[in-house]
Parts: sequence; C-alpha cells; structure tokens
Amino acid sequence: MTNKGLTISIICEGESANYGEGYGNISTVKRINRADGYSYSYISRQALIYSLKENLDWIKTNIEVQGKVAQYSWDSNIEEYKEIDLFGYMKTKPKGVKAKKEENQKDESKSEKGQTKIRAAAARFSNAISLEAYTGDMDFGTNLSLANRVKGEEKGLLPYNSEIHKSYYTYTVTVDLDKIGEDDNDGINLESDKKKERVIELLKGIEFLHRDIKGRVENLNPIFAIGGVYDIKNPFFENRLELEEYKTLKISTIKNVLKSIDRLNNQYGNGEKENNKTYIGCILGKFTNGDEIKKELGTIEISDFFEKISDEVEKYYEGNKN
Repeated sequence: MTNKGLTISIICEGESANYGEGYGNISTVKRINRADGYSYSYISRQALIYSLKENLDWIKTNIEVQGKVAQYSWDSNIEEYKEIDLFGYMKTKPKGVKAKKEENQKDESKSEKGQTKIRAAAARFSNAISLEAYTGDMDFGTNLSLANRVKGEEKGLLPYNSEIHKSYYTYTVTVDLDKIGEDDNDGINLESDKKKERVIELLKGIEFLHRDIKGRVENLNPIFAIGGVYDIKNPFFENRLELEEYKTLKISTIKNVLKSIDRLNNQYGNGEKENNKTYIGCILGKFTNGDEIKKELGTIEISDFFEKISDEVEKYYEGNKN
C-alpha cells in the first residue's frame, strides 16, 4: 500500500471569530504577540474543528463521565462515529468497570484492571493566524433595548466592550490518508469506499466552513487554497502564506515551496509532476495582485480546487482498495 498525505493551506477572511476569557466587562479576542511588536488575533484549532464538526453534524459520539472528566464512551468506535475517526480519542475505563459489551461475559479478568485507549487524530488543523495586525479596535454596547422596557429608576443598564478585529487568516489542514478508517485498538479497518467518503465530506466541510459566534455567523470559506496529495506527509505550505501589504499576496515564498515539491517529484516520481500535483484555488478579486497570482501560480476557481483535491483522494483509495 502506498501511504500518502493530504495537506491544504488556506486563507480566509473573518472578524473576531474566537474570544478568550476576557476581564471585567471586556471580551478579548484571542491573540499572540510577535517580535515585530504587533499583536495578531487567531482562531484556535479547537474552535475551527468544533465549527467544522457542528456544520457537518458530526457531534454525535457517545459521551460519559469518568471521575470528574467528560470523555468519549468506552464503547464508542470509529466505524459508527466519524468524529473520532477523523479527530482521534482518548478513552479510559477505571478498575472494576466493565464495558457494555462485556457485561454478559463470565470472565471478568479484563475489567479488573483500569484500561486506556488512545488513537491519534488522522486529520489535524493548525490555528488560524491573522495576516493583519490587531490595532486595539473596540466595540462598545449596552442592553439599552431591554433597559428601556423597564419602568422606574432601576433600568438595569449593562454596558460592555468587545475587542474587534477583521483580517485575513491562514491555517493548514493535514490528513494522514492511510490512518482514516483504521483502529488497531478495536480491530477496525473500514472499506476503502467509506474512507474515501469521509475524507471528501471533510473537504466539503472546509470549503463551506462557517462559525456561529456572539449572535452572528462568520463566513470562513476559503478565498485562497493550495495543496494536494503527496508522497511525503508534510504541511508544505504552513507558515508560507503571507501578505506583503494590504491584500497583496506574497508570491515568491509560494514559488520557492513549489520548487521544493518539484525536487520531491524527482526523487519519488521520476520527474513526473503529476505524481505530486499541487493545486491552487483563488478568488482573485480578494487580492490586489490577482492578475499576478493568476499568471505566476496558474490558479483555478475555489470550487474547482476542492473538486480536484477530492479526485486525488478518490484515486488514492481506488488504488488501495481493501
């Protein structure tokens, strides 16, 4: 079996799509500081994955509480639940507790000792980091519409502040294709067609990703996407997508990575570029150098990009049927 990895790096546009704990009556956007002296907001990988699973209606895995910790139930499995197939799990069973499928077994030796099952995620997301610095913008609001309905002096007026930041964001998704649908813990190996369907469904969720936050829906659909299915499992374009200035995509860095992939083709594919084909999708109007992007990178429509990537996934599983 030829093991391959899928990787896609994405640029999307969003506004204040992830908040931290805050302080007082101020809601703070999650952000990091860099050595250039600026702060950059980000959307955590946990937030991205949660929104993706919610959009795809994948939040269905059975949950139970062990001690004081909520976790996936011991009997949940990747055949039944896509969520833990794509994003992994850790399940524990305390000493003396039997799983449901063991309840009728006479031999209780397996349940006398505490057990743990761990399966690493086959699909991994990075944080989505803003490509434009946060400059301290704040939104001031109150519950005035409710307070005005109250008669008397005690209006119950509550002012609040929220940090706001609208920016382009970039994040990377990597999928270990040969680990989809396989779990040695439970002896599961799904049919190739089912594995293929799950990865293609994941891609559809990324193409139309959106996030519900603070009473609004934030569109996180890609405006730029680059990637493919490669012989080496590596997030080639992570930390390589940058803006040179406002809405101007830096092309030189991307071209350098493409040259590295050409060398990969020479090593693994006898110089045939189709062996590790990189696809690039773009909404050209979202960048000031759209014409240059089209000329230098040979971009296609975003919808065509995801169709091409889905075709590559299908080819992979068709060639590795079990």
